[in-house]
Amino acid sequence: MAAMTPTAPGTAPETGTRADDRPAAPVRRPRPRVWRGLVLGLGGAYFLVPLIASFVFTVHTPGRGVSFAAYTELLGAEGFPSSLLLSLGLAAATVALSLLLAVPALVAVRLGAPRLRPVIEVLCTLPLVVPPIALVTGITTVLRWGPDHLSRTPLYQTFLAVQNEDFPVVLVLAYTVMALPFVYRSLDAGLRAVDVPTLVEAARNCGASRTYVILRVILPNLRSSLAGAAFLTLALVLGEFTVASLLGFRPFAVWIVSISGAQARMSVAVSLLSLLVTWALLLVLSRAGTAPAGPRPARRTAPKES
Repeated sequence: MAAMTPTAPGTAPETGTRADDRPAAPVRRPRPRVWRGLVLGLGGAYFLVPLIASFVFTVHTPGRGVSFAAYTELLGAEGFPSSLLLSLGLAAATVALSLLLAVPALVAVRLGAPRLRPVIEVLCTLPLVVPPIALVTGITTVLRWGPDHLSRTPLYQTFLAVQNEDFPVVLVLAYTVMALPFVYRSLDAGLRAVDVPTLVEAARNCGASRTYVILRVILPNLRSSLAGAAFLTLALVLGEFTVASLLGFRPFAVWIVSISGAQARMSVAVSLLSLLVTWALLLVLSRAGTAPAGPRPARRTAPKES
């Protein structure tokens, strides 16, 4: 019998050829993404060109050159700080009220009464089919009916308080109704992505209370959904004009329209500033939605050798 000789690990037996001598697979060159860049370029131009043209209109005066007077006079314009702060306060109150109404209701339906989910969905999306003018008409009718019939009751002061010009609560209530469809869709998508019954059951078995389960178990898992709901509500409130104008109040959007006839350059400058403020707030919300829910785990360090 012939002696068996060991073979090197890099060679194939019998033939004497090396395994590394196999023909390499052809390298595929990446295709140039021309269409993707073209579409992104057209989309960026569609949004940036009007903004650049608006900025040029505010700083360039024919025959006078470049001047930033529209932006310097903006800070001292009558009604600018108060209207901006009013809109931000209305947005914060609307976000808080919408989440306080929607989160407990959707969690309760998810845990205790799944059959009521279609009913909740219809009720939450109903404002989409109600025109804002019809909503304003109904609110105005109620506000006129209340003082006439409830003048001798404690509710009379309530009707006056919700119409306070410094902070009109009636606008918060109207904006909450208008934002409810967007809040519902965002939270419903988040609840569908999380196994809420299993999380609640596990936390309850560990001795957690219901309040602890909602605040420390469910809400951290809905962080992105909560940020999306706040994102949409904030954009709605800061840009809403019809309801506030017809009810006689003057938030930021109404103030911009009111000065547009007399001072065109300043109105365009205010519009650009409102876009920047809105984008900054939305960026903060988006970053809050992608932030980690809990503290970062501590790094493990190797024990020192003695």
